[in-house]
Amino acid sequence: MKTRMIIVAAPSGAGKSSFVERACREDSRLEDTVTFTTRAMRKGESQGHPYHFVTREEFEIRIKENFFVEWANVHNNLYGTPYYQLEDAWLIGKCVIMDVDVQGADTFKAKYPNAVSIFILPPSIDELRRRIEKRDGRVPADIEIRMSNAQKEIQVASKFDYQIVNDQFDLSYGQFKKIIEELLA
Repeated sequence: MKTRMIIVAAPSGAGKSSFVERACREDSRLEDTVTFTTRAMRKGESQGHPYHFVTREEFEIRIKENFFVEWANVHNNLYGTPYYQLEDAWLIGKCVIMDVDVQGADTFKAKYPNAVSIFILPPSIDELRRRIEKRDGRVPADIEIRMSNAQKEIQVASKFDYQIVNDQFDLSYGQFKKIIEELLA
């Protein structure tokens, strides 16, 4: 396997988690990481899916213990990827795939220069806002922070190895899957 790490980034609500989850279900060569976060659990989520939910105090202790490959403050919540998940996946010959924010993607590329990066773009900012509002069934309190961050994140999409516009999920996912199959061949 020539690719050991695939980094998927996108603004919140663009579909990166859905792409990564489906790819992992369909291809046993992929191993997703389970990020630690201080954000509140959403409806339908549980401990370990899609995150390890911890308090800010627990997270900060782990930072001091050098537990994370990278961590970032995103939308006023902390998110981090632990070293052990990468190492465990590589020991069993899997390619690590992860969805991270733009800050995380930069950190991973710096530490793992051979990692391949994919950026998922929304069809428009207006559609992104609609998706975020629909996802939680209400307008999140931090919607303006998310939209402001999305504008900045979209501006750096060209730094990624691949970009995909998620306008129609199945067609866009097909492009994503084709890229992954080529990377794992």
